[in-house]
Amino acid sequence: MTDALDCQRIDELLATRTIGHVLECYAEIDSTNRRAAEWARGGAPDGALVLADSQTAGRGRLGRRWHAPAGSSLLMSLILRPGLVPAQAQRAVMVCALGLVEAIDSLGLHAGIKWPNDVQLNGKKVAGLLAELGIMGQRLDYVVVGMGLNVNLDVTALPETLSPATSLAAELGRPVARVDLLARILERIEAHADALRSGGSPLAPWRARLLTLGQPVRVGTADEVIEGWAVDTNEDGALVVVTSEGERRTVLAGDVTLRGTRTGA
Repeated sequence: MTDALDCQRIDELLATRTIGHVLECYAEIDSTNRRAAEWARGGAPDGALVLADSQTAGRGRLGRRWHAPAGSSLLMSLILRPGLVPAQAQRAVMVCALGLVEAIDSLGLHAGIKWPNDVQLNGKKVAGLLAELGIMGQRLDYVVVGMGLNVNLDVTALPETLSPATSLAAELGRPVARVDLLARILERIEAHADALRSGGSPLAPWRARLLTLGQPVRVGTADEVIEGWAVDTNEDGALVVVTSEGERRTVLAGDVTLRGTRTGA
């Protein structure tokens, strides 16, 4: 199976109007997010995409290393200019998370979202998202959404981690064509991004995919650890936790562990 990430082939395959057609492809790069943020500051258009076969300094949330041998994964950063205020930036991440899970669905699997930005299959992490914002005054200039999806990754070769991981190939028992999958992901992202620009919200479908709601959680923030039950989210994706004392806390970002399970990535 020919699975090279070729820019021209990708552009020809895409059924999107804008997303992914302005594209940079790299055999190797330090970080697609770093390059995309630089490109966005230089005026890259909405929907521009940086794609790489491997990263030497790829990272996930909280500065964690993202392990993805060359050719095993989809490693990309998408530039979105969604016309939101900074407090609404998570909506752009919701759009991308929905694109990932819906494309995974098309393979016959069913993925869920672990708050805030992980995608899981059967309790194991298959993808992660990382957003970086560009803010001008009170305006959100751009959101760079980095996405790493384990496609044909050999999970038995992964280093020991605190979070169990999987790949699409591991779940399906067969390899997956990365370019075809990329096209589906970008098509689904564009559908949700169009709705967002038209005044819609991705909250309802995103919330329906959340695996965290209704679960006992331990949320680590920069200042404290909050324990309780994840009961809801607000319209911009913050997690609402009710503590054992009955206090209702809204958490904008954090590292969530379902109590009684291993620590999340």
